[in-house]
Amino acid sequence: MKRLDQFRNIGIMAHVDAGKTTVTERMLYYTGLIHKLGNVDDGNTVMDSDPQEEKRGITISSAAITTYWKHGDDTYQVNIIDTPGHVDFTAEVERSLRVLDGAIAVFCAKSGVQPQSETVWLQANRYGVPRIALVNKMDRQGADFMHVVNEIREQLHANAVPIQLPIGAEDNFIGVIDLVRMKALVWDSQDGKTYTEQDIPAHLLAEATQARMHLLEELSLTNEDIFNQFVDDPAAISTASIYDALRTATIKMQLVPVLAAAAYKNKGVQPLLDAVVQYLPAPVDIPSVTGTDPYTGETITLHTDTAASFTGLAFKTIANDYTGKLTLVRVYSGILHAGDTLWNSRTGKKVRVSRLLRIMSDKYETTEQITAGDIGAVVGLKEIRTGDTLASIDTPVLLEQMHFPEPMIGYAIEAKSAKESGKMGEALSKLVEEDPTLTLEIDPASGQTILKGMGELHLEVVLEKLATEHQVEVNKGRPQIAYKEIFTQAVQHKEVFRKQSGGSGNFAEIHFELSSREDEEPGLEFVDDIRGGAIPKEFVSAVRKGFEDAMRTGVLAGYPVKAMRVRLFDGDVHVKDSHAQDFEQAAHLGFKAAAARAMPRLLEPLMLVDVTLPEEYTGIVTGDLNRRRGLIKGMEMKDNAQYIKAEVPLSELFGYITVLRTLTSGRAAASLTFQRYQLAPEAVMA
Repeated sequence: MKRLDQFRNIGIMAHVDAGKTTVTERMLYYTGLIHKLGNVDDGNTVMDSDPQEEKRGITISSAAITTYWKHGDDTYQVNIIDTPGHVDFTAEVERSLRVLDGAIAVFCAKSGVQPQSETVWLQANRYGVPRIALVNKMDRQGADFMHVVNEIREQLHANAVPIQLPIGAEDNFIGVIDLVRMKALVWDSQDGKTYTEQDIPAHLLAEATQARMHLLEELSLTNEDIFNQFVDDPAAISTASIYDALRTATIKMQLVPVLAAAAYKNKGVQPLLDAVVQYLPAPVDIPSVTGTDPYTGETITLHTDTAASFTGLAFKTIANDYTGKLTLVRVYSGILHAGDTLWNSRTGKKVRVSRLLRIMSDKYETTEQITAGDIGAVVGLKEIRTGDTLASIDTPVLLEQMHFPEPMIGYAIEAKSAKESGKMGEALSKLVEEDPTLTLEIDPASGQTILKGMGELHLEVVLEKLATEHQVEVNKGRPQIAYKEIFTQAVQHKEVFRKQSGGSGNFAEIHFELSSREDEEPGLEFVDDIRGGAIPKEFVSAVRKGFEDAMRTGVLAGYPVKAMRVRLFDGDVHVKDSHAQDFEQAAHLGFKAAAARAMPRLLEPLMLVDVTLPEEYTGIVTGDLNRRRGLIKGMEMKDNAQYIKAEVPLSELFGYITVLRTLTSGRAAASLTFQRYQLAPEAVMA
């Protein structure tokens, strides 16, 4: 059995077009898993196996693959997840980060830190994922390694420390300087499989020496032994000591090692693989995961130990034509065997594992077990969803749920022919099961099916999947915005629910205050201020549930209420006629009455729009953004290009990318990222 310190579970994340998939493809090639290099532009990469990924040249689903890398005397198992860079598929990044131990953040050597770079970086911060950074595309015109390093420091507030320097740039990029060993690594073969170790070129020696001193200074701030040696004699610090200190500082997220490469030109990838096993954590290096006992609520600490009871997290489900439904599982403790019967935390039911698979992108190899710290695929699990905890029957555990952003836009859809309506329903239910940011709703007024997603591209991909994979053609209506409602005034209300129909009746009385939340967090803040047992505890929880249900449909235009505070301070019960459902109903009725008096307002989603364009188009693009109710937040010239940041309501951005290309003769690019909700003007409410 492989030692736990020889596993690496890593993700590759970045902005669109920074070269994530190309980096992954080269990693698989140099580890010997594939024997022919694929390219995104040619649509023949291993990781982008979906037809739409090949067609669009982007990653849509996070792809997982297992490979092996020999470093020193040990061979390491590396589970790689190549995540999407497009903001519409941010859920794929979110669920991948939840189960990873470390990540490679890829940046374009010309474009540097871009909007989605920032988004995924913050996601990784939230999950406490240690990172190494790769400045890729060093062969590109305008490549500037140190400029990107400085952007990572300034814009991402990360302690980015180069452990390599590039040798040359653009067409002259030939290799890197290893600042730990003070050696030059030069690639001289077409496929990049071989490279030579040389002395550092004389004209770069002073720069390399200075950069190494900076590396040692940063390490001395994180490691007392290095500090003492640095004060006495920096030259006496051993290579092994530097490696150890770098590894510790990276895992503790005290610094981010930065490397350089040109993956498309097959340069710099082998040292990246070395850095993965040298600096990123093994499962035993990360903090123990905590869960709760579903029956007692007590906290349970799960150690990465093969001798412990099994606990794992289902982080993705995939519908596969060959194997059926696949569930990707990260094992946190114990060993999962083929044939095991497990407990599903969400359903409370037993599920049986029929087969276990090792993931090889779009191919799978059967395996008999998946051990603690590893990632694999399970066949045969029914009623399983993303975020479900799977555990041994004798030791049930509930891990923290995964959280996903709410859908931003929707389309009313219908099958093109009546006979395909049932087929459409089945296909959509499968797609919703796979994608937690996709939702289906039935409009109560029109009876239409509303498909909601993260953006136009997200829904476009889903509708294309319906047509190509499920052979269902649909008609779609105009885009619908995911507006929300909020209250701007606090009101108090007394609601009495009373029904009498001969025998046993229904009675509930509640007194409450309805207002907006001061902490600006989403959802319901429920304050139980009942004194003297005016309402029994079991009925108080029913009141809470009633308000939670009621806020899904606001009183202004039927949109969900983003956030509200309810303080329940009095009420009354009937000895015989009061039931939990009566108090739930009272909350529903009370909400509608109080909400109408609480000055409800509509909230609209606001997007951050980042535009890159030639300077001569600045006036026409800013004018167009202003017409869309946009607020220009910043403009900056960089590398002969104009960068514009603006906040624009989502309702004004449908078809924006097409319009932008028309305005600039196809020379501008833009990315849209959800920023926040803001009060909509009265004209929108009308």
